[in-house]
Amino acid sequence: MNTTRKPLVAIVGRPNVGKSTLFNRLAGRTLAIVSDVAGTTRDRVTTETIWAEHPFILVDTGGLDVSKHATELAPSEIWEKVRAQIDVAIDDADVILMLVDVSTGVTPADRDVAEVLRAVHKPVILAVNKADNIDREQDIYEFYDLGLGDPLPISAYHNVGVDDLMGAVVANFMSAPEELEPDADLKITLVGRTNAGKSMLLNALVGQERSIVSAIPGTTRDTVDTLITYDDEQVLIVDTAGLRRRGSVKPGIEKYSTLRSIRAIDRADIAVLVLDATELAAAQDTHIASYILDAYKGIVLAINKWDMAKELGLNKETATQLVRERFKFAPFAPICFISALRKSGLTAMMKTVQSVSAEWHKGVPRYDLRRTVLNAVAAHPPALSGRSAAKIYSVAQDATGPPSFTFYVNRAEMVHFGYQRYLENALRDAYGFSGSPLKMRFKRRGEK
Repeated sequence: MNTTRKPLVAIVGRPNVGKSTLFNRLAGRTLAIVSDVAGTTRDRVTTETIWAEHPFILVDTGGLDVSKHATELAPSEIWEKVRAQIDVAIDDADVILMLVDVSTGVTPADRDVAEVLRAVHKPVILAVNKADNIDREQDIYEFYDLGLGDPLPISAYHNVGVDDLMGAVVANFMSAPEELEPDADLKITLVGRTNAGKSMLLNALVGQERSIVSAIPGTTRDTVDTLITYDDEQVLIVDTAGLRRRGSVKPGIEKYSTLRSIRAIDRADIAVLVLDATELAAAQDTHIASYILDAYKGIVLAINKWDMAKELGLNKETATQLVRERFKFAPFAPICFISALRKSGLTAMMKTVQSVSAEWHKGVPRYDLRRTVLNAVAAHPPALSGRSAAKIYSVAQDATGPPSFTFYVNRAEMVHFGYQRYLENALRDAYGFSGSPLKMRFKRRGEK
């Protein structure tokens, strides 16, 4: 394959300067919670997006804060959390985007952030947010004091200056050296909560002690790549540090681990989400699944420690029912039962991974696809909105890995989310796509 990895852009800055608003603007949809209360970012903090035909990973580091309002924290505690964000960006980002607020001017916290960033050897772009009129644009010059080059005036909320900002970001992609991925027929990443047994699973698959295995949660701090041959295929397996719930990720080393796990998901074709049978389908597990689906990667749910099922009072039927209930948003994800300790169920799991990979790369003939969709529309037309209704004229598959579809409609904004889900189910009923998310977009005919 030898494809280059996608650049990572991290948005940093003190609380309440608009990081989540800018993140949502660049992502093209609302993923992060936006509030006027400082420190309220909790939701999605990473997404894959594209600008000027350059795909990249966008991270809102504000979302890596602990779930606590800044007003409840002492200044030293606030700085500790902001500094942890910056450490993450310095460590793994290719471009760092520092955001400040023109309405407050340069603050001591801004100076603290800038002092750290001036010492790094990575591109840093200074964006002055909330500059939504001429008077405010004149106020950006005081931010030269931060020593980070020319400040760029923007308004993330009003979409002002964002094109110029992203032009500067993309220019740094072009000057960055390319990093090639290892050659492999299939790329798998093992993800899950701490102590779910990911490292032991990797060792069982590889047949040697490749990762440190410990009963202490969070032993694996970095990603570990292993290339193996399986069924005459070159398979790259990436073991990752355990992902915790965002609010419980501690400053420092665990924040690095979380971001690296996100990057590992991006590098893979298929993510195996390792669930712990002793604490089955916890809230953190569904949260981790959101990372996988946001990246449009194939997903396999592997229930580990199944050798303990009898003493836990579990059987496959009840476990499957519980997991399906918790993962309602991913009913297409296959479930496997394994024991990394006993090395049982691993062959079935790898066969499932290979099957999901085939589904993730599946293409559908255009004529057959168009007939399937138009039949589904005829059987259940879109609901009226006022006096008009959405009309779907045609559909085409744009890509595989993941399966990506463009629907040509009269008005994209009229295609309700529920109807999008109906069309997705129609595609799954006709073609399967087990374990694979579907990327679907709706645009007007003739729209570029």
